[in-house]
Amino acid sequence: MRNTNQFPGWESFDFYPVVNLPKEYTVLDLSVNPGEPSKTEFSIGKYDEVRPNMYTTPIFAGIRNIHMGLDINGPTGTPCMAFANGIISHFGYNPEPGDYGNVIITKHNILGTIIWALYGHLSSNSIVDKEIGQEINQGDIIAWFGVEGENGGWEPHLHFQLSLIEPQTHDLPGVVSLEDRTQALFDYPDPRLVLGPLY
Repeated sequence: MRNTNQFPGWESFDFYPVVNLPKEYTVLDLSVNPGEPSKTEFSIGKYDEVRPNMYTTPIFAGIRNIHMGLDINGPTGTPCMAFANGIISHFGYNPEPGDYGNVIITKHNILGTIIWALYGHLSSNSIVDKEIGQEINQGDIIAWFGVEGENGGWEPHLHFQLSLIEPQTHDLPGVVSLEDRTQALFDYPDPRLVLGPLY
């Protein structure tokens, strides 16, 4: 999964986990059952997954339902770590129902490739005392899972998304329409490039 022609050398890079997962977790299939319960405390929601009838608030316009990040579901307050050295490029609060709520975006140079990583659905204290340009070290705790009332209205989880496109603000399209899927798969590469083969 990590050895792609697009990112030569990444397969040997020692990335840090963004969440310390237990040995046992559930890989969800939200393409069939958007409300599928997890059989374990932690679970994974897939990248490039079509999720019908899941994104029902107005920001998705009734047509955006292909997931461009990877979800790690778990308890409120679960720590989120920096997967590599970098800086904080954006942070803030996206208040619309169904949106990310609190967000941090980090910027990294991985073997000459500049890439951004969005951490979404965070607790409000995740963005306290953050600064644009703030240096982060691999393994630093930079955020925590937020509760439903502060994370856009979702069960506690982290939406983790990579981007080759520099964000203009503390936001990236976490789900896209079928029409935009091909370009989005290039712009927002598979998070397993840095997270490893979680499924």
